[in-house]
Amino acid sequence: MALDDLAIHVRNLSKRYELYAKPQHRLLQMLFRGRKQFFGEFWPLRDITFDVKKGEAVGIVGRNGAGKSTLLQIIAGVLQATEGEVAVQGRVAALLELGSGFNPEFTGRENAYLNGSILGLTRAEMDAAMPEIIRFASIGEFFDQPVKHYSSGMMVRVAFAVQVQLNPDVLIVDEALAVGDALFQKRCYQRIRELRDRGVAILFVSHDIESVRTFTDRAILLDKGRLAVKGPSSEVVLAYRKLLHDEENRAKQSEIDEHKAVTKAIATTDPSPAASSGEAPPADAASAASAISTAAEKAMDEPHEQGKFEFGSLEAMITDVTVLDESGESCATFYTGDMVKVVVKFQIREDMDKLYVNLRIRNKEGIKMYSWGTFNQDAEMMAAGRDGFIFWDRKFRAGEEHAVVFTMDACALGENFYEVQASLIHQQSMNFSDQAILHWIDEAAFFMIRARVDTHFFGGVCDLHMRAELQSDAGSSAKPGAEASRA
Repeated sequence: MALDDLAIHVRNLSKRYELYAKPQHRLLQMLFRGRKQFFGEFWPLRDITFDVKKGEAVGIVGRNGAGKSTLLQIIAGVLQATEGEVAVQGRVAALLELGSGFNPEFTGRENAYLNGSILGLTRAEMDAAMPEIIRFASIGEFFDQPVKHYSSGMMVRVAFAVQVQLNPDVLIVDEALAVGDALFQKRCYQRIRELRDRGVAILFVSHDIESVRTFTDRAILLDKGRLAVKGPSSEVVLAYRKLLHDEENRAKQSEIDEHKAVTKAIATTDPSPAASSGEAPPADAASAASAISTAAEKAMDEPHEQGKFEFGSLEAMITDVTVLDESGESCATFYTGDMVKVVVKFQIREDMDKLYVNLRIRNKEGIKMYSWGTFNQDAEMMAAGRDGFIFWDRKFRAGEEHAVVFTMDACALGENFYEVQASLIHQQSMNFSDQAILHWIDEAAFFMIRARVDTHFFGGVCDLHMRAELQSDAGSSAKPGAEASRA
């Protein structure tokens, strides 16, 4: 492959750190000029080789300490390699330790200008980019307050907003989104996709392997500083899961072996009846394993109006979108199988008919999970020839206010953070493509779905309501909960 087609070219890359047991050993190493070695070696990276083409997204996965951050820092120019070569073409934007260089006494605006100048942007370029930086950061009046009053998430918002104004040729992302809330993560993913669509090469590190699978074209797996696997993202993710599985099995086997050794030692030294019978000593309650949390509850601390992105001809307007539980109370967290209601309130500004109220539900990665609305229901009724109220035929008058309640009797969505998009559409004919947007709102509402690990746990983006039956050779089956009969 020609180097002109590559954004990142890495060959036989290695990084070594010198570990000195005593401070004076550093001086001795300088005096002996390499004739004798007074340090131990630690190689976080050994012999790494890969390429990233222009416009390609490549993921990097691996356990903590595998060398991912070291690799990115070398590519970004923060660290120098010990061996090998790295070539990067074009301007690099590196989302590494965002906000770490901010002056705590400066305001967000002042730090944005300072950060932009360090990255090579002129004052005029920063002036032009500032409205977008303010909009993307979405921290309101805090933007003109000293950053020493910021939370870590607020600092990351400002730093990310500045970095993506670089119009880079290469974007390096190292878990920079992990500290933000779910809404911020959603916006970051959207912005990164926009950069990728413009031909920016992306190097993406995340412990969220599903994001790596869906967001990147290829991936590499690092293990103990070496490149273990590279190829299509789905294959690398599978290899990473297998690596974690094997490691967990080894850890469990080690615990079992250790427990057996302790039990055996007690049995041979303790003359008590319990010891002679081979019974294990009682377990310490303080060492009992705690339940694993199914998902970290993300704080949704932004005012609702700050998350709106809207457009339309506005002959009718959406005035409110609310997510309710079964009892009709406003709710932000549900479990798979719960009843979920989404209420869309709207106001008619001109006389009309053929109105279509629609919802779209996307997860935080931006994947559309479901799209449905009143016209879908109307079309189904008309196609089946059933009698009933047809929303599309309803005539509305200017000044009227209405609400449509969308109900999921048993929500089938899997564990994730979800965005509700709402729209009012003039559906001019029975053809779904013959539409005019009256009002469209992104980020109209949000909710979280969690899973009941003990009673209703499954993997994937939705609940397919599967059931399992044991079928014998004779063709009979035993259904769940049924007792097998005996002859």
